Amino acid sequence: MDTGLAQVREGFMDRIYRFGTYTFDPLHHIWEHDRTQRAVAGGLVLVFILGLLAIELNRQGVLPPELAAATPTSHYMAINLAFTLVLVLEVIGLIFTLPCSISRALGKQFEILALILLRSSFKELAEFPEPILLKGHMDALLRIVSDASGALIIFAVLGVYILINRQLDDEGRRGEALFRFVAAKKLVALCLLGIFVFLGVKNVYFFATGQPTFEFFHAFFTVLIFSDILLVLVSQRFLPQFRAVFRNSGFALATLLIRLALTAPKFYDALIGIGAVVYAVLLTLVYNAFFARYSKKVK
Repeated sequence: MDTGLAQVREGFMDRIYRFGTYTFDPLHHIWEHDRTQRAVAGGLVLVFILGLLAIELNRQGVLPPELAAATPTSHYMAINLAFTLVLVLEVIGLIFTLPCSISRALGKQFEILALILLRSSFKELAEFPEPILLKGHMDALLRIVSDASGALIIFAVLGVYILINRQLDDEGRRGEALFRFVAAKKLVALCLLGIFVFLGVKNVYFFATGQPTFEFFHAFFTVLIFSDILLVLVSQRFLPQFRAVFRNSGFALATLLIRLALTAPKFYDALIGIGAVVYAVLLTLVYNAFFARYSKKVK
């Protein structure tokens, strides 16, 4: 009886794993296709130009009152719009990277954090007049330097992280076990994609109806904290070794630090972000030095 129930349960789980795989893989293929990437890049250029045009029309008083109220009057805000769209694309890339490797997904999150800091630097340009003039805006300049320097340091340390990172998320897993492990991560990624679309549609709806919008990337990184914990629990089923659980839990903590960096005051946000990527590098170095060699011996 117990054997029969176990077989039914395994069959049910296999159907779920196959559903996740056969749903995720076509979406991933479409997103990574060269034609899709070219179309997206062309769309970014078009949106940036249209943003500049709409701002200029608003400055000239041509736009209808309803549209004028929602359109900024600083041309610098078109840069913020472009960077926001770039970040949206990076988040989609993060979701599709998640099943490949937890460590690679964390690296993608650091890339997004660096871009968010750069975006914050450009947002400070809204404080400057047109044509741009530094006089009377030293505080804004300091905030630009802080965010830009933090982004640069994170970018540099991220290079070290990528260099030392070893893809051992599937250590000891082969065949059917590996398929199930990757399929479970694809199911988590599909849930994240659904939440991503829901948050985006909700924010657009709030904007279109004149309601206060929320900080989209802050909200999504909060969701990422829970998804990373879920991945730790999923990995526990397939990789119950202490070294794997500790490493994946450490990566989840790095995501928490990224989330804290996004909500921290100016100057502290860059410091926390740098601390998060340095922590991930140290964790990877320790793992590679003491536990990666042991994993190879087990194989």
